[in-house]
Amino acid sequence: MDLNMRPTLFQRYMNGSLVLQILVGIVCGITLASFTPDTAQSAGLLGNLFVKALKAIAPLLVFVLVMASIANHKQNEQTHIKPVLVLYLIGTMMAALTAVLVSFAFPTSLSLVTAEVSQSAPKGVGEVLNNLLFNMVDNPVNALVNGNYIGILTWAVGFGFGLRHASNTTKEILQNMADSVTAVVRFVIRLAPFGIFGLVANTIATTGFDVLLGYSQLITVLISAMLFIALVSNPLLVFLATKKNPYPLVFKCLKESGITAFFTRSSAANIPVNMALCKRLKLDEDTYSVSIPLGATINMSGAAITITVLTLAAVNTLGIDVDFPTAVLLSVIAAVSACGSSGVAGGSLLLIPLACSLFNIPNDIAMQVVAVGFIVGVIQDSAETALNSSTDVLFTAAACQRADNA
Repeated sequence: MDLNMRPTLFQRYMNGSLVLQILVGIVCGITLASFTPDTAQSAGLLGNLFVKALKAIAPLLVFVLVMASIANHKQNEQTHIKPVLVLYLIGTMMAALTAVLVSFAFPTSLSLVTAEVSQSAPKGVGEVLNNLLFNMVDNPVNALVNGNYIGILTWAVGFGFGLRHASNTTKEILQNMADSVTAVVRFVIRLAPFGIFGLVANTIATTGFDVLLGYSQLITVLISAMLFIALVSNPLLVFLATKKNPYPLVFKCLKESGITAFFTRSSAANIPVNMALCKRLKLDEDTYSVSIPLGATINMSGAAITITVLTLAAVNTLGIDVDFPTAVLLSVIAAVSACGSSGVAGGSLLLIPLACSLFNIPNDIAMQVVAVGFIVGVIQDSAETALNSSTDVLFTAAACQRADNA
């Protein structure tokens, strides 16, 4: 073999297994944090750069892909958005109900603490819906700058339909732009092992795991409910939709989407990862270019679990008697509220006071529950995001496969 034809180290890295490289990054991050915590905290810069790069490119990717997809959509071709939305809704409701059942089976109490929470929580469902409507008509440039995905989707759909009657040259330019942004995103995703190495090292060195031991039962209840949804409930929905063994697809989504989402802790930042996975799965681009960014905003199974479990824990701590029908009502409130939670780390926690208000729990107590949520967020928010984000791809793939089998 010609020595000049040997791939360079960079080429070998770019063509290697991303999942294996991420696992190596995790191991290296844990090792560094265990032996040199100060250096590990400095390594957090790599993680912050990676997440910031994903968050920076994701809004542009969503805007261009959705706009180009709709503009180039052929009149007789059908998308599968409606079945995806149905799966999103049913999945979120089942997650909230599961959280109620687990909370009743294993009642949890909290050691409420006083902690400052800088963000303000919504006062009611009306405010959540009001914010949702105003986000839809946000200035498109402002939506791109601030990562307002509801606004980005709204304007991208509008521009896309407006460009349906554009010339073929214009549509080709749009597609070229989408391909260019996708190429940039693909390169950023290949840097995930370095970013996750920094995130793991910094998190373990800064927080450690001792602080979590006091909330072990709460964390166990949260993670158990999320695992049930990921490994039992979601596969059941996929089986009903596709009539095929769901687990190969489930494990692929968890491995290739859930792992990165677990460490970035942001559904929005994981949008490019999910887009790339959908492309590798050969799903309908007209469908996933809309369903993935939409899912990052409204498909919040993990958030519904978090809101329900923490609220019922607060209720149990305060000695408030709650019957099962009332708890089910809470799950409905949690599911609706979760659809309005932001796609950033800790977004669901700020909706806990809304659920607590159903039981007349004072806002100062509710915000203490939010503070507890931030304490366990090292594990809770990571697992929540992994469930939310991997489910976006799972349900999109299930809807596309169902259409192909029809």
